[in-house]
Amino acid sequence: MVKDFYGRGLLNRRKLSVRAVDRVSFSIDRNTVFGLVGESGCGKTTLVRSILYLDPPTSGEIRVDGTSLEALSSRQLRSFRQRMQIVFQDPNSALNPKMRIEDSLAEGLINRGFAAAERQRRIERLLDLVGIASTHRSRFPHEFSGGQKQRIVIARALCMEPDFLVLDEPVSNLDVSIQAQIINLLLDLKKELALTYLFISHDLNLVGYFSDRLGVMYRGRLVELASAGQIIKNPCHPYTRKLFSSIPGGQTEIEEDDNSVRDGSSEKNSARPLAGCSFADECTLSDRKCRSDEPVLTEIAAGHQVACFQRKGS
Repeated sequence: MVKDFYGRGLLNRRKLSVRAVDRVSFSIDRNTVFGLVGESGCGKTTLVRSILYLDPPTSGEIRVDGTSLEALSSRQLRSFRQRMQIVFQDPNSALNPKMRIEDSLAEGLINRGFAAAERQRRIERLLDLVGIASTHRSRFPHEFSGGQKQRIVIARALCMEPDFLVLDEPVSNLDVSIQAQIINLLLDLKKELALTYLFISHDLNLVGYFSDRLGVMYRGRLVELASAGQIIKNPCHPYTRKLFSSIPGGQTEIEEDDNSVRDGSSEKNSARPLAGCSFADECTLSDRKCRSDEPVLTEIAAGHQVACFQRKGS
């Protein structure tokens, strides 16, 4: 899929401003966790918004169990979207501070047409499921800790009985000790409710532990795609190796090319190059081909794809 954003050019004509997501394609198997990593601004959140059709893609297709979201009417999409929910990064902004917890959870159930008694029963069950005492349902968000609020946000997403949950940095605002509790909760819920996750995180150790497959994004494109174990043990794209070398205690390094010439500048140009590999200006292995031709994802081992001319496995 592709997602473009437009500005206004001469004579008020639309002019392409930036391509935030560029020909990204992947699939997620049922009851698995697909991890998406990459630095801030690489297009992860834009990709997620397009997948959920909150901001539809410019081109390409999103399919869920064989159903094309583009083919659905507005009414059909609204109904179908119950199957796809999102857990946001910051529970403080995700919850309305003026609404009691039971009222926040009831909104989705009201839209689904449940009677008051059934709503109450489901709210109590969901709160118990995420580790919040149902007797606390009449409290306001400020009466809970950060970890408790994130549990409530998860419960609210589950009100719609989804098959697919997008987890957008769900623990990055929490203390490390609380992060482990939320991750274990998500794993338990996945098993109990047969959920499928798209997990976005900057924490490479966490995403490697939590995910079955990983996709690495750079400037709007997937540069590496494989199982979590394959990428952790053998990161092949120079950008992936750079990411993993930044982990404390990480041993992965990018070998220097003796013939390479660098200008020594550490400032990154956020614009995509007109041709060639988008990582070429920062890569110590790039050559003339990297700057003229654009690499595509190519399978270098079973299930392991890399978009790089130079790195074909180690």
